[in-house]
Amino acid sequence: MPKPPQPPCTKDKETQLREQQEAEIKRRAYRENKQNARKKVKHARFEEPTDVSPVDLPRKRFYRQRAHSNPFSDHRLDYPNSPDTMDWSKMYPNFYDSELGKMTSKVEIADIGCGYGGLLTQLGPSFPESLVLGMEIRVQVTQYVEDRIIALRNKHAQDDYKYDNISVIRGNAMKFLPNFFYKSQLSKMFFCFPDPHFKQRKHKARIITNTLLSEYAYVLKEGGVIYTITDVEDLHNWMVQHLDEHPLFERLSKEWEDQDKCVEIMYNSTEEGQKVTRNKGSKWVACYRRLPNPEECV
Repeated sequence: MPKPPQPPCTKDKETQLREQQEAEIKRRAYRENKQNARKKVKHARFEEPTDVSPVDLPRKRFYRQRAHSNPFSDHRLDYPNSPDTMDWSKMYPNFYDSELGKMTSKVEIADIGCGYGGLLTQLGPSFPESLVLGMEIRVQVTQYVEDRIIALRNKHAQDDYKYDNISVIRGNAMKFLPNFFYKSQLSKMFFCFPDPHFKQRKHKARIITNTLLSEYAYVLKEGGVIYTITDVEDLHNWMVQHLDEHPLFERLSKEWEDQDKCVEIMYNSTEEGQKVTRNKGSKWVACYRRLPNPEECV
């Protein structure tokens, strides 16, 4: 008689525990090596690029992190008291004039919740004269983007474009955005595949609300654009509703979106967007222009 099928071989708990410990040791060593590389870059900001980090891009499996983070938690964040006290020279050393003692440019483009930096690395070459900043609240994800930028700068140190106009910072845009940016400083803000916060009691944590839109209007210049994209139709409708209701924003047409290169970049460059494409899902886009401030009532 034929033998009955055998159950699949499973590893004993001791073997699983040992493999988990070995994997954690590898992850820790990898991250420590990358952290040392980041420190060397920050300490030698005015020197020529040196071989302080491998040219290969960082590997995501060494940067494990939860998909979402509570924006209302008291994270250990470093943020300036005001834009005047923010030191951008460490992040964009090639845009710092040491003789004048100041930056030659200001950040103009912000990717809020930048994730693993896919949009940043595409916006940088498309706007080489503009400073592009990614803001991300998750620790490991921020470190991944930092290491990715270091690797790209080292790899392209001899090229015409060196990825020196992009950077990332760990920050909570829902709390501290005006601490980083002056009034009317930004020309573009991106909100790509934000946390949908499906439960109604958590809708207050969504990145687009009436109160937050007023802060975005404060840092966004007249004529500046807010870009939104999501694969959750309910969240898209939420963002459209709140932006439509806000007096300082008007929606741009579908024809405008089809001709804007930032929409094309946003649609295809983020890791989340690529995942949606692979799964043949839908993406909803909405772009809004910052209107002039209304005249004061007499």
